[in-house]
Amino acid sequence: MSLRDWPRSERPRERLLVAGPASLSDSELLAVLLGTGTRGRDAAELARGLLDEWGGLTSLLAASAADLARSRGLGPARATRLVAALELARRYLQAPQAPRGALQAPVDAARFFKARLLDLPHEVFCCLFLDTRHRLIRYEELFRARSTAPPCTRARS
Repeated sequence: MSLRDWPRSERPRERLLVAGPASLSDSELLAVLLGTGTRGRDAAELARGLLDEWGGLTSLLAASAADLARSRGLGPARATRLVAALELARRYLQAPQAPRGALQAPVDAARFFKARLLDLPHEVFCCLFLDTRHRLIRYEELFRARSTAPPCTRARS
């Protein structure tokens, strides 16, 4: 059954507008980002297939645009859309929540570092340079350790 055949109240995009994004599953949110499906698969089926292929949302979003583009049904345009959406989320999380961009509390710095470093496959020693009003001047990566963990790979069926 195509998404067009679903009752309007059950379609992911319409549910997001009415009930908010928290009401959607990972695959439904992914389907909204994808927009459309492929021949024979609607966006919801494509999203579920991608999550299965990659072993979940974390692995899917940790992949590069080039790796994503090789997935059936994605291609370069959709792969870059997913990578861009993730980068927007990272930038949002990195932005201090206090007025005028100040890092007022350790939790602000922790949120910044988590957004910046969460998906890296290696350790990083970095610094935040702040002015006297705790506003971010610059982020700088000082050292990078080699990864001892295997690179993130797709789940094979």
